[in-house]
Amino acid sequence: MKYTGSCLCGNIQFEIIGEFESFFFCHCRSCRKDTGSAHAANLFSSTAELKWVKGEKEVRIYDHNNSGHIKGFCPRCGSALPNRQMEGTLLVVPAGSLDSDVNVTPTGHIFTGERANWDHHLEEAPSYENFLE
Repeated sequence: MKYTGSCLCGNIQFEIIGEFESFFFCHCRSCRKDTGSAHAANLFSSTAELKWVKGEKEVRIYDHNNSGHIKGFCPRCGSALPNRQMEGTLLVVPAGSLDSDVNVTPTGHIFTGERANWDHHLEEAPSYENFLE
């Protein structure tokens, strides 16, 4: 399988060639902080290849306090980008950074003990096609 992706400003573009083994929604405090959301949505692969199409030298990596909580990002727009972890053996791809459809069903939620107190029954909130004024 081949997936394409990019950052919000388009300065950085990439391809993923291969398959994802898992797809987790992580609710840990670090993921909530670095996404500004209820959870991170990351795809994982130990075999897929990451190819930078544009802007590879611009990609920045942040390892929070050398804890292993690693985030790749665009320095221009701040978008999350793929990165290698576990001494390069694991490719972590933020699902929202992909421009291609993902045909992988989420594996599950992790670190739910750190879930935000407002992150419950969100599917019950009203839905709208656009932003309300």
